[in-house]
This record gives sequence, structure tokens and C-alpha cells, in this order.
Amino acid sequence: MAEPASNVPPSTFRDPVCGMVIEPARAAAVRTVGGETFYFCSEACVQQFDRGHATSATTGVAEGGVLRRIEIPLVDPGGRHGARRLSEQLQALPGVHRAVVNATHKLARVEYDPTVTGVDAIVAGARRAGFTVGTATAYLAIRGMHCASCVSRIEEALRGTAGVLSATVNPATGLARVEYLPGLVDVGGLKRAVETGGYEVTEAPAPTETGIDREEQDRQREYRQLMQKFWFAAAVSVPVIVLSYPQFFPVLRDWLTPGSDARRAAWAILGLLTLPVMLWSGSHFFNGMWQGLKHRQANMHTLISIGIAAAWLYSTVAVAFPQIFPSMALAEVFYDVTAVVVALVNLGLALELRARGRTSEAIKKLIGLQARTARVVRDGTEVDIPVEEVLVGDIVVVRPGEKIPVDGVVIEGTSSVDESMITGESIPVEMKPGDEVIGATINQTGSFRFRATKVGKDTALSQIIRLVQDAQGSKAPIQRIVDRVSHYFVPAVLILAIVAAVVWYVFGPEPAYIYALIVFVTTLIIACPCALGLATPTSLTVGIGKGAEQGILIRSGDALQMASRLDVIVLDKTGTITKGKPELTDVVAATGFDEDLILRLTAAIERKSEHPLATAIVEGALARGLALPEADGFAAIPGHGVEAQVEGHHVLVGNERLMAERGVALGRLAQEAQRLADEGKTPMFVAVDGTAAGIVAAADTVKEDSVAAIAALKRMGMEVVMLTGDNRRTALAIGRQVGVDRVIAEVLPEDKAHEVQKLQLEGKKVGMVGDGINDAPALAQADVGFAIGTGTDVAIEAADVTLISGSLKGVVMAIEISKVTMRNVYQNLFGAFIYNTLGIPVAMGLLYPFTGMLLSPLIAAAAMAASSVTVVTNANRLRGWRPREGWQ
Repeated sequence: MAEPASNVPPSTFRDPVCGMVIEPARAAAVRTVGGETFYFCSEACVQQFDRGHATSATTGVAEGGVLRRIEIPLVDPGGRHGARRLSEQLQALPGVHRAVVNATHKLARVEYDPTVTGVDAIVAGARRAGFTVGTATAYLAIRGMHCASCVSRIEEALRGTAGVLSATVNPATGLARVEYLPGLVDVGGLKRAVETGGYEVTEAPAPTETGIDREEQDRQREYRQLMQKFWFAAAVSVPVIVLSYPQFFPVLRDWLTPGSDARRAAWAILGLLTLPVMLWSGSHFFNGMWQGLKHRQANMHTLISIGIAAAWLYSTVAVAFPQIFPSMALAEVFYDVTAVVVALVNLGLALELRARGRTSEAIKKLIGLQARTARVVRDGTEVDIPVEEVLVGDIVVVRPGEKIPVDGVVIEGTSSVDESMITGESIPVEMKPGDEVIGATINQTGSFRFRATKVGKDTALSQIIRLVQDAQGSKAPIQRIVDRVSHYFVPAVLILAIVAAVVWYVFGPEPAYIYALIVFVTTLIIACPCALGLATPTSLTVGIGKGAEQGILIRSGDALQMASRLDVIVLDKTGTITKGKPELTDVVAATGFDEDLILRLTAAIERKSEHPLATAIVEGALARGLALPEADGFAAIPGHGVEAQVEGHHVLVGNERLMAERGVALGRLAQEAQRLADEGKTPMFVAVDGTAAGIVAAADTVKEDSVAAIAALKRMGMEVVMLTGDNRRTALAIGRQVGVDRVIAEVLPEDKAHEVQKLQLEGKKVGMVGDGINDAPALAQADVGFAIGTGTDVAIEAADVTLISGSLKGVVMAIEISKVTMRNVYQNLFGAFIYNTLGIPVAMGLLYPFTGMLLSPLIAAAAMAASSVTVVTNANRLRGWRPREGWQ
């Protein structure tokens, strides 16, 4: 073992090279050689040690018993107790030799054997223990992706880079989202990993209007280039087809007779005409093939390049050396295949590129909502500045008709604000001092000032854009299966094309050369994996964007797919079904008393109280336009109620026990109170000068659209369950009012997740809807968690879907979007699989023995181009989606 240093604590060791005393936790590297462990203070000492011991082991390479050492940043290790717990959790992971968590520096130092475990497993272990790891996320814009096999290779290259925790590539947007540990790799390292695969890559900045415009300009430039190549190839294809089939043209039929010198000269001209088509219009195919071959990979461009090159070379040999063929009938030319295939494939790529550009409309719309300038108060003067220069704490002035530039809190003035572009709610929201405003919403009627609380990337809109972008880059479970299939697709097609050509050459009819070539070229060209790779991500991109337009933020493809399969929706009561704050509901007057008088006296007393029920009564009285007198001698009676003198009367407000103690006879009011309680309301008795005067009732009222939303969920075949900690009588009253199927009441906060789990054990897929901190475990336990956006940040972080508006109709729309998106995905996948399943055998000549027909390479090229365009066009149909359920 390493030699402990003398005269120093036994927990330290000496570097075997320089002799410096070091702590194991601060060692730059660790080596295990011959059963002994050595600790090193620097990389230089490690290298010298490796040279002296003739080992090829280097830091980060698992050879010869070498351990890798990493430092994982933590957002909050939770003090010494949390650090100790995390250290124990990490130490228990397979392959981890040592784990030390420093709570002060918020770092976890881990020594592990990379042959047993990886960084992603260690980070996952820390997250399972309830700790947040300080990772970074990078977006890379990738050019040169041609098909699903490219996606798989890029993801493999990124995931194989040390420090990368996850990597997903979306071919619909051309973006890769990479989560990594900054201490182990940087953006430059990520770029190099992608570039080694032969792809162009740049770091994609955070979505901005300028960035989107630049992206659109790049897409338009690429589109124009493809169209230029298409038109050139198409123009050349016309004379090539005419001269290739002179038998269909009376004048040419007599001039270009088979075997004549004129026909051979015409063929030579065709060879010269199609050469620039192949080398310029088809240059990107050969470039893509070459990049793949350099890394021992095959892609879509490999198939097309081999196909068109084989047709051109065969034709050229037939023209230049016809004598090498056993029969003159074999010396045919296929220059038309080269020209027309290049033209059709370029046209298909251009149309696909244009259609894919439309899938990101949601992001463009969201970015377009941002205000460009803001009017702020600086040194007592109102000045207009770019919105990027607004600082937290600035006082911002908003006038009628203007966009609110950033998030903040109103400090002066009142107005109504249209928040529909963020929340999806069409009814304007009234704003007054103390209310929060959201950036990018539109002020309508009045002027007001507010203090900026969130600016730049912290605004609600910026976070929504980030969430949508992350979600669009995620994968649904079904996509992972497709990716695995696509990974082996191109090599499999190459093998099938060669096998088919050999079979036709050996067993096919004469001229066998020509039949074998046609089958080989057609099989290569028709078997394009583009449609397969685009089938899922294009639909997810549009579907998730459509949700964002409706104020529904879907975090991932997993959540989108699972939401379409839910059987049960569990609804928290307070703040989800109900508004979350009590309101005045009933005023019952005893004989000889007036309702307004009772409410005015009660509100005068309750104005002195801070209880939520008291606030509800006061707001209810003011809403009725009642003037509230002053109350004297206010006294709170804990657990019972309040009393005071109002306008010369002694007024007592409280529960039945208080009335009994004061000797107040309730009479018929007792039955009224029971009725109100059965309806889920809280009745409070009012006594004036010792006589029962009436009842004032308040309740946490049901949201306006909860009943309609729950009815819609039931029409969709869902079982709706209400889960609450309230008493059973109140819960049952609310349950009857809104029409849920089952009520689970008196549930402690810590048991909510257990109740969700019990439903899952019944074999049901469960969605949980909640808004509070106590709902977070249940949201995480559910198959899909829906967080009410007006709730807490903790609930929103734990959820898979966030409903910005706070309305239950968002749950209905989220499930509708999920179902229609997954239906679109299955349509695309069915079409792509059927296309390849039927197209490849037909191209290989399966129908020839039965029909005598062989598929033309020209038809194969048209079908291949049409398949990708069809998939993307079908996905774009989602952009016209509208909710089926009507809302009054």
C-alpha cells in the first residue's frame, strides 16, 4: 500500500514520485499496481510513475487496475448530514471504491472502476438519493444528418464521451441536446466527438428571434441549393430520357437504330451530359458517403451514391468497351437512371427540408411574443431601452395596448391584461398592486407600473421556450426501438442488394447482367431510412409545440406517450378542483333580521381578523357594495370565534360550541348549518345582542370549469378519483358536486404517493394532478404527473406536464394532444415500415416470376423521395389540431 506520511495524520499519504504529503480525497489520480494503491498529487507525477512502471495506464482509462477519479458538483448537498448520506449511497454503488462528499465546496469526489460502472450511473445514484447534480446542458446544431442511422451514430459518439450523461438528437430540428459534467468535458469536446463522425456542428445559442431568423436563413439557403441542383438535373434528364428511348419517338426511331454508330454516339453524349449531374447535382451524396466510409459507417448517401455510380459506370463501360459483353444486347446504357434519380432525390430532400422547417413553428411563435423594448424609470425619467438591458428591481411603465416586457409585481395602477398567449385563457385578468404580471402578455385598458422580478432567461416565457425545446429534443419510448432498427438498416440493405444481384446474375433470365444491375440499383435507391427516422420526432416536435400554444408544457416524449395510455386521473382537491381559497357562499337570516345587516356586522368584526375565512367574508361583503362600520373591543376566542361591539350592538361570530357556551338558542339555524356543512361549506353562526341572527357560510369553491373538465375526462374513458386530506363529509360533498367516480379522503400528505401506488398495483396507468408541495411525491410516483402552473415550483419540478393556466381543462387538452400525436406517430411508423417492407422485396424482383414486371430505378427514386415528404407532411397536419371538447 501507499506509504503513510510520518508525523502527519494517518489519513494522508506520500506521492511515490515527488514525496508530497496528500489527502486521498485531494489526489489527482489513483493507481493500483500489483495489489498496491498509490495516490498522486499531479498529472506529471502520474505520467512519470506510469513510465517507470512500464504501464500504458493513464488517467481516465481502465487498464491494469486503474481507478478513475471524478468530481461531481452538487447544487445542495444538504449540510453534513446530507453529505454523509450521499457518500454512503454512492459508496454502495457497484464499482465505486471511494466516495467523499464535501458539503462546504458542494462537491462529490468519487473513485470508481469504469469497467464496472459509468459516470451516468453514479449521477443517477446521486439523483435517486434525492440530490441535484450540477450538470450543464448544451445544444448543438448539426448539419449533414441524412437519416436515422446518422442519428444513432451521433448519439453513440456523444454518449461515449467521458462526462456525457445523456444525448438525444432530433432530426426534425437538427439539434442535439447533451447533458454533461463540466469538469470532465466541455462544449469543444462535444463538438469534436460529433465532428469525428464526419458531421458539421456548431453550438446552438439559446432560442432568440435572431437565432431563429439565422436558422431560417440557413434552411432557405440549403433549400435553394437543393432546388438549383434539382433543376439542373431535371433539365439534363429531358434529353437523356428522349435519347435513351428513341423507339418512342418517330424521327429518332429510324435514326438511332440498335447497333448503329449514331446510337453509340448519342450514348456517348448522354455519358458526358450526366457526368456533371452526378458530380455536381449529386456531389452531396458522394461527400456523405465518403465521410461515412472514413469512419467505417454506411448511411443513406451510401446507398444512393453506389446506385447512381453503378448505373453510370456500367453504361460508360458498355459504350466504351461493348466487346467485353457476351452479347450486344447486354451493352445497354442506364444514364437516365443516374440523371433522374439525382433529380428526384434532390427534389424530395428539398420538399422534406421545407416541411421540416414548419415543425418548429411553435418555438418561433413563442419567441415572437417577446417584447423588444421596455420603458423603465431611470433617475426619475422614463426611458426606452432594449428589453435585454432591463435589470431586476427596475421600475417598468406599461401603457394601454403595450406588451409587458418582463416578469414583475404591480406597484401602482390597475389594468386588465390579456395572458392568453401564455396561459391559453382568453378572459383578461384584472391587475392591481401586489399582483404578478408575466412578460410578453398584453396590457389592455389601464396604465400601471411594476417592479421587475425576473429578466432575461429567468422570465416565464424564456423558461417555457427552454422546456418546449428540451421536450422537442427528447425521445418517446417507441422512438428508441426505431433507432435500434435504423442503426442496422443501411448495412442490411447493402447485403440484400448484393445478394439479390448475385441471385439474378446466377439464376435470372438473359440478359442477366442487366437484370442484376437493375435489381441492385433499385434496391439501394428505394430503401431509404429517412422516413423511418423522421416518423416519430416530427410528430413529437409538432405535438409538443401545439401543447405549448395551449399553455400546456409537456416535458418529454415519455410523458407524451404515457399520457395517451392513462386509465385513471387522480385529482387533488384544494387548488386543483377548487380555487384554493375560501369565498363567501351563503348568508342565512333568522326571522326578524336582514341578510345585508348580518353580513355587514359580521364583516366589520372579521376585518380585524387574519383568518382566511374572515378574509372571504370581508371580500364578499365589499363585493356586494356594503359599507363596513368600525368594530370596537375586538376579541378572538381561540377555537371558537370572535366578538366585538359594532354600532352599539354586541356581535358574536363563531361555531355551535361558542353559541352553546354563551346560551344562544339556535332554533332552525342548527338544521341550516347541517345542510351547509353537508354541501362542503363552513357555517359560522352570528348572534346579535345574545340572539341568534343568522349564519354566514364560506367555502373553498369549485373552479368554474372543473365540472366540465371532469365530465370530459369521463367521456374519454377515464376513471376520475379525488384525493384529499380534508374530512370525509366535505370531500364527499365536493365529489358529488363535481361528479368524480371515487373519493379518497383524510389522506395524510406523506400517504398521497402510497394511494397512487395502490391504484397502480391494480394494473392501471395513473395520472396525478396537483399543485402543492405535499403533492410532489404523488406527482413523481404517478405514471404522468400534471402540475397546476399556479401552484408551487416544487410541484412543477416534480411533474411531467405543467398546466400554466391552472385549469383542469388543461388536463383534458394534454391527454387529447397526447392521443392525437401518438396516433400520428403510429400512422407515420406504419407508413414507413410498410413502405420498406413492401418496397424492398418488390425492388429485389419478388413479383417478376408472377407478373413479369421489374421495378424501375426511376419509380424507386420517386417512391423514396415521396416517403419522407409524406411522413413530414402528415406530422404537420397536427398544426391544425383543435380541442374536440367544447368549453363554454
